This record gives sequence, C-alpha cells and structure tokens, in this order.
Amino acid sequence: MDLLRRPLDPIFRPRSVAVVGASRSRQSLGWAIVHNLVDFQFAGAIYPVNPKADAIHSLKCYPSLSAVPDPIDLAIVTVPQPLVEGVIDEGLAAGVAGFVVITAGFAEVGPAGRAAETRLRERLRAAGVRMIGPNCMGVINTEADVALNATFAPTPPLPGSIGFVSQSGALGVAILNVAAELGTGLTQFVSMGNKADVSGNDLLEHWEDDPATRVIAMYLESFGNPRRFTEIAKRVGRKKPILVVKSGRTAAGARAASSHTGALAGTDVTVSAFLEQCGVLRAETIQELFDVARALDRCPLPEGNRVAIVTNAGGPAIMATDACVNLGLAMAELAPATRARLAEFLPATASTANPVDMIASAGVEEYRRTLAALLEDPAVDAALVVNVTPILSDPRDILDAVGEVAAGASKPVLAVMMATDAFYEGLKGALHLPPVYRFPEPAARALAQLVRYAAWRRRPEQAPPLFAFDDERIAAVLARPGTDGYLPPADAFALLEACGIPVARHAVAADPAGAAAAAAALGFPAVIKAIAPGLVHKTEARAVLLGLPDAAAVEAAAAELAGRLGRAGAPPEGFLVQEQVASGVETIFGVSTDPRYGPVLMFGLGGKYVEVFRDVRFGVPPMTRAEALDVVRGIRGVALLDGARGEAGADSAELAEVLLRLAQLVESRPEIVELDVNPFLAGADGRSRAVDVRVRVATAGRADRGG
Repeated sequence: MDLLRRPLDPIFRPRSVAVVGASRSRQSLGWAIVHNLVDFQFAGAIYPVNPKADAIHSLKCYPSLSAVPDPIDLAIVTVPQPLVEGVIDEGLAAGVAGFVVITAGFAEVGPAGRAAETRLRERLRAAGVRMIGPNCMGVINTEADVALNATFAPTPPLPGSIGFVSQSGALGVAILNVAAELGTGLTQFVSMGNKADVSGNDLLEHWEDDPATRVIAMYLESFGNPRRFTEIAKRVGRKKPILVVKSGRTAAGARAASSHTGALAGTDVTVSAFLEQCGVLRAETIQELFDVARALDRCPLPEGNRVAIVTNAGGPAIMATDACVNLGLAMAELAPATRARLAEFLPATASTANPVDMIASAGVEEYRRTLAALLEDPAVDAALVVNVTPILSDPRDILDAVGEVAAGASKPVLAVMMATDAFYEGLKGALHLPPVYRFPEPAARALAQLVRYAAWRRRPEQAPPLFAFDDERIAAVLARPGTDGYLPPADAFALLEACGIPVARHAVAADPAGAAAAAAALGFPAVIKAIAPGLVHKTEARAVLLGLPDAAAVEAAAAELAGRLGRAGAPPEGFLVQEQVASGVETIFGVSTDPRYGPVLMFGLGGKYVEVFRDVRFGVPPMTRAEALDVVRGIRGVALLDGARGEAGADSAELAEVLLRLAQLVESRPEIVELDVNPFLAGADGRSRAVDVRVRVATAGRADRGG
C-alpha cells in the first residue's frame, strides 16, 4: 500500500522527516522536536538540518535541505521568520512533499507578516504541496507503523482512537497534558496555527475515512469557511462523531441591531445553531470535550434517551438522577420482570426501582448481575453505573466486571467511580474499559451528548425543500426600500405574500378618513398602526391601537395617533389598517445577518416581551424539514404550541414551513439583512397570520451581508 496516497499523508504518514533549524541547545524548539522524534521512535529517517552542526542527537546533520541525499516527505521548519521563505523555496526545489512551519511572526503580528504568509501559501499551492502552520506546535501520529511526534510538547501522547486538532499551539500543549492525565489516547494530533494552508475543513476530510480515527475533536477559534464546514461536517458526521470547543463566546463590539432577532442572535448563538444543524457536538470546556470523546470512543450509540442507574449509595444516585433529568434524559421504567429478577439476588433492603440502589454491601457479583439485567430490559437504552469505593471490594474489580458486561452489550455503559487518585492512575491506557468519571454530572453530560448525536445520526438525510415564489414581485418590493433601508409596511407584507406566507388582511391609508374607509372594507374589529420614518418598535412608541369596533373609532384613533406622534416630533406619513386576527399563539420569526456566517434564522415565542422571555431557537439556511421542525419544537414553551390549559394549539408543521420559506428567501436574496415577523399569530387549520413585519435591505455603499 502506498503510504502517501492522500494529500495530507506526507505530513501525517511521512517516511522521512527533516528538521530545519535543528539545534544542540536544549532550550530550543529545534532540539525539542528532534528529541521527540527520536524518543517516540519515529519509524522513518530523521535528517537534522543546521549548517553549524555536524550531528544532533547522534544523527548526522546537513547544512541545507538540498544537501540531504534522500527524498524528504516532511520538513519541519523552525528557523527565524525572515529565513522561512527561503527554506520553503529550497524545499520545493528539493522535492519536499509537505511542510510544518513552527515559526511565528506571520499574519498574527500585522500586515508585513500577513503578506509573507500569503507569499508562502501562493508558493505552496502553485506547487501542489500542503503546509501546516505557520505559528504552530507541530503534528503527531501514534500509529505503530509511523510513530511520529513532530512537536515540541513535553508530554508524549498515548495511542488511541481520537483525532485532535487545536488552533492554538499553547493550548495544544495543555491538551496533550490533559489527554495523558486522563489516559485518553489519540490517533493523530495537529496544531494548525494560522491555518495559512491546511484548515479544519481539510482535517475533517483527512480523518473522514481514516479507520484508526473513531472520534474527531477540535479546538477552534474561528471557521475559515463556515459554509464549507457545514457541507463537510454533515457528511463526515454520518460516519463518525465530531466534537468542537469553540472559543470567542462573548465577541465584543458586535454590530448593534434594531431588530428583535439581531438583539437575540449573537455570534455565539449563531455558532451553536450552525454546529447543531451539522450534527457537531459542542463542548463548553476542554475537560468536557475529553469527557464526551471518551464516551463516543468506547460506547455504542443508544437507541433512545432512557437511562438506568445502578449504585451502591443513595446520595450519588440522586445526584446522577438529577443530572440526567436536567439534561433531557428520561429515567427508564423497569419492567416488572426485571425488578423481580433483581429481587432474587439483591438484599431485601435494596431498591429495585430506577435508580437501582444495591446498598453499600454490593460487591462484584451484584454489580455484574444487576447491570446485565438492566441492559437486557427493552425499556433501557443506556446505563450509568455509580460506585462509591466499598470497604470489602476493590473498585478495579468492580469496574472490570462492569467492563465485561458492557463489552457484550449493544447499549452504552458509563461508569462513575468515586475512588482515589491511585485508582485513576491505574486506569491510564485501559482503553478496553467503559469511560470512567469521578462524579455523576460529567458522566450525565457525556451520555446526553451520546443521545443527541445518536438521534441526529438516525435522522434520514433530506434535501431542503424548494418552494415556488413570485420572484418578480419579490424583486419589485426589494428594489424600493426607504432611505433607512426599511421596506414600507405594505411592501414588507407583500414580500411575505410573494413567499407564500399568510398575512393579516391590510390596507394603507394616507389620513384618518382614508383609514376609516379602509377599515370598513376590511371589517371590524380593526387595528390601526402609524407609519413614520424611524418608527421601528411601534408598541413602545404607543403607535398601535387595537379592537376598534367601527369606522368612527378608526378615524378617531388615527387622529389621536397623528397628534401624539406629531407632538413627539415624528408625524406619521400614513396608517396601516388591518383586520384584527381573533386568536393564536404569539410567535416570532426572524432573520439577522452574521458577518461570518451569513443569515441566521430565529423562531420562538413572540409579542412585545420576546426580549424578556428570550424563548427562541436559531438555525442557519439551508434547512431541511426535520431541522426546521427541530427549531420550532425546541423552544421551552413548546407546550403552548400543543395547546395548554384547554387553549387551541398551533400547527408545528406549518410553523416549520414558514421557517423554511424564509430560509429560501434569504438564501436567494442576500440584500435582506434583517427581517422580523412579530407577532405571527399561530393557529391550526390555516388560521395562522403574520400581523406585523419589518424588513431591512442593504442600501448602496453598505456591506451588511457577511461572507
């Protein structure tokens, strides 16, 4: 088999490595990298390159890359920044197949460094050669036939099944330390640095069909091409799980937004929605990432969210139960036959209900037989085993018994062993055992992520639906925004109608008399709203009057609004008159534009308190029906959509379709930068209506839509 069969194999599976800038000084990166290559017993040839040394680490040293007599697959570059471009040129001329540039001082330091980095990328891409870095920590491959540790990290990695990429070199050192401390093994590790060439997207594709890599873990500070990431992650995630820790959760200086959607959708919310739709699991911390990665690596995926807990202590079982329920897991209802089976061998004082408390005297056989019985119960999808170190049993014996039962099961088993540091020290490298946690909460979080990923994997692959729009009408209304970028109210409603979204019947009048005539044509009771430049939130400005019973009341209301707004210095230009929609759940649909990710869709409970309750969910286009329904059904107040306390509910499928129609609209019309439909009164049997809508489009000279 050709070792260099894929684009990144010269970097991850090299047959020879040159270290340019190798040094005899133990305080240098060049010395540390050569040391790690030797110490990790790299399977290929190592060529230190330093014109001032004859030998380093007992290896013959060469003055330059061109002086190395054999082919070089990978060159590790640690020379000072001004020399890097010359090294790359020399390496390309010598036929080097891949580069890792450790050296800093490029785009991260300013325009001159950015220009140098661009030149490197252009040279490499013209030659068809790939590069990791610059400003990175290096790469690792623990496979026995490669054994590559081309980093300056002080802690050697353990072999395992997790591919890990870190955008931060400094954090990469910490990641390797944590992995070693937890006994978590890696297949490959890469510190991307500035991502001048190889990106996270490239690494996802590299690991996609790598049989040794079962789980992909990523620490990211940015997405170079979010839309491309979406495409790749959705495909790769069908084969193996992807875990991400994304920093930059509180991006300062975010664009101020006048829409409800813009106020509620920050960059971090966008990232979470973006990852969730891709099937990517997001961890809050590096510790949580490893907690979840261990579970994904060692456990089968569950069929559902019903968990059984087995323990020898009541307190930890209560903690585990609370954690599971709070994370959306369900406590399994054990079958009567299962409880009877447990009662045959557990003490009379034990609890055979879930959680199963075997009491403190439980030993190896009680754990073995109880876990086996629970896993055979059809009502159980996963098991959480909790053990507080007993007096009469060795916790390692108990864990080994749990591992034997788990190995023969098709359901995930996670263990909580509240034991000593010495116990955990003995677990390092024991990759055949179930994932082990010190406390119930991280175990429950890991199990919840397994359940979430399994549910995403079970979802059938779908294509986004395509609706027939009135494209001519859409183009016409978008061509005539006001000077502030907002569409006039009638045009905003027309835009929704052109997309097939139901709206309340309405008319625009120039004066109070015209408003009365329009209301008479629409029917009573009526609603009147003032139209004025800069009037964004009408309720706050007291520019809306409801429940008007006849034409005289409408005319008087219009005159009242004209006087009130005129005295406030914002006289109305006209009035929007609407039928009053009788009933429905107040919901909101919205679109905001993120400078990196493009349009972001929002759905939630609407009305004037939307920013108080903040019961909203987000998604990014394009969306499938299943994804849109997940957004709609994901709000905390979903019971209102189902009908609460005898009230009529709403059609969730119809709400999902409205979201899909808006997704198609903003994907096809990038000039739309903000859109709020609030409230959208959601009912059943075709009674839903958009009652208020606001649309802002990009005006000449503005760069509202991000890439």
